[in-house]
Amino acid sequence: MTPPIPAISARALALFETALKRPGAPDAAPERLFVVDVERQTGTLVEDGAAVASWPVSTARNGIGGEENSFKTPPGWHRIDRKIGAGAGPGTVFESREPTGRTWLGEPCSEDLIVTRILTLDGLEDGVNRGPGCDSLQRYVYIHGTNHEDLIGTPASCGCVRMRNADVTAFFDRAREGDIVLIAPSGTSAVPDLASGRFHYAGLGGSGMSAIAQFQAMKGGRVSGSDRAFDHGERGAVRARFEALGIGVYPQDGSGIGEDCAALVVSTAVEETVPDVATAKARGVPIVHRSEMLAHFVGAYRSIAVTGTSGKSTVTGMTFEILRGMGADPSVITGGDLPALQAEGLIGNAYAGASGLLVVEADESDGSLVRYAPSIGVILNLQRDHKEMDEVAAMFATLRARTRERLVVGDDENLDPFAGGAIRFGLSERADIRGREVEHSAAGARFKVDDVAFEIPVPGLHNVTNALAAIAACRAVGLPLEGMAKPLSGFSGIGRRFQTVARARGIEVVDDFAHNAEKIAAAIRTAKLRGRRVMAIYQPHGYGPTRFLWQDFVRTFSNELSPQDRLYMLEVFYAGGTATRDFSSADIVAEIAGTGTNASFAPSRPWLIETIANDAREGDVVLVMGARDPSLTAFAREIAGTLART
Repeated sequence: MTPPIPAISARALALFETALKRPGAPDAAPERLFVVDVERQTGTLVEDGAAVASWPVSTARNGIGGEENSFKTPPGWHRIDRKIGAGAGPGTVFESREPTGRTWLGEPCSEDLIVTRILTLDGLEDGVNRGPGCDSLQRYVYIHGTNHEDLIGTPASCGCVRMRNADVTAFFDRAREGDIVLIAPSGTSAVPDLASGRFHYAGLGGSGMSAIAQFQAMKGGRVSGSDRAFDHGERGAVRARFEALGIGVYPQDGSGIGEDCAALVVSTAVEETVPDVATAKARGVPIVHRSEMLAHFVGAYRSIAVTGTSGKSTVTGMTFEILRGMGADPSVITGGDLPALQAEGLIGNAYAGASGLLVVEADESDGSLVRYAPSIGVILNLQRDHKEMDEVAAMFATLRARTRERLVVGDDENLDPFAGGAIRFGLSERADIRGREVEHSAAGARFKVDDVAFEIPVPGLHNVTNALAAIAACRAVGLPLEGMAKPLSGFSGIGRRFQTVARARGIEVVDDFAHNAEKIAAAIRTAKLRGRRVMAIYQPHGYGPTRFLWQDFVRTFSNELSPQDRLYMLEVFYAGGTATRDFSSADIVAEIAGTGTNASFAPSRPWLIETIANDAREGDVVLVMGARDPSLTAFAREIAGTLART
């Protein structure tokens, strides 16, 4: 092997020294280290602290990142897990890490082949290249030979690290299983420089996407976006508010990916077939996941990240309102609209304050939670929702490891594994921030923490717990308990979190985001505080999530609704895409009705509006529940309007 030139050697060693600050770094210099320099597209072998060989490599054309299905090369510390292909001839073609019997002999081939040798990589950094949603080993990230040797030295792979076949053999013969590999982004980042150009958000109207886009614009960034709803002429008022912030709205046809576009931002819901994605790939524009943007902001500020399977939006809003009311001038990025911000002419789910404090809602549903490294981490609860609980628990463990200052954890027993050294909140004796002397009313609740009396204008025991979480989060940043009561008493709620739309004929119509078992149960219990009978309306969202929660729905509605209550279930909300639509809400309703619950399938919204108008009586609460569908609030208002007219 020919030793690398001095400049390459010095740079590889400098990258190694810098990366020792990363989580997962070895305690001491390893005997053998392979440094992949993404900026220079080189791989350097370091033995006993000296660079001994260097070869050109090819990392991903989509850039650096660990997100599943991103086709990016994961950054950070890895180890070689397995060496596959010893003794195989040059050009041996592998599939699923097994030789196929085929040999590539250098002929032109459009396929992207894995040839000659494979070294599998196991990530060592939780939430970056290890763990749910970003695991290098589970993503099948390799160092391997390629039939596209002409592209070596440029970012051209689909996520792996490619080498020329002679080079990968030379490296393979020298390397050992267990050797350390550093994939070093150097001065690059998964998120391009925010000042480098315009960031375009595909699916701009989504709650999570819109909040980040607004925050970036409010902080002086150049932002644009597209959304199918806007193309269909829907949500005109929301579009106008984006444009008032300087956020340009393009058709979702790829036209937003212009010469000045520095990055395309996507969420998990944005599919490969969306024209913006195809255009970005064709033009080499970096594609950044929504969670990478949020992780960037979480790391750049003194951040409070609120997660859990229920209550995230409410606790995020309460924490923001307490900090704001106490003069801390925080920022917020959340999934639920704050009426207090809407009253100021904003959409309501983002605000940029002048201080370094940032409160964010950190979602576990798409696995992106593991990316965040907040100053204060808040874990509210652990329930079955989008994923099984053990999978979510693994993400919570990663958040705990990546929290920079202090963790705040609920007092439920299933959160005990994350509670070491944390501030605990709740109603039990072991809670550090404990609610006592709780009194409920139809309008809200009262309670004490230590000797400080609190009053919240939102009803339900779950909101008492939410308030305790927000109080604990504000204590974690050093604010005194005594100053929190007044701003919390003025909390105006969260959009679609048990939000009263109207009262007509003595009937209250409530709009609520509830979509899993615990949230639906909490909404029904709160409605029972307000009326003599609950007329529950539920629209499931997405065929995958609905299939996953099917039996939870049967159990929850059967247990929570009394004989005099009613349930009407609309058809599953389908937002497009490739989901398998092989069942109907009517199938779920049949099982619920089979338990003796008064449940009906609603074949259409007009049918349901007429039914409610005819059957509802004074003292009833009409509870409209469901997620994702932005038209549900208008539907609740239409019910209220019909009640008023009849």
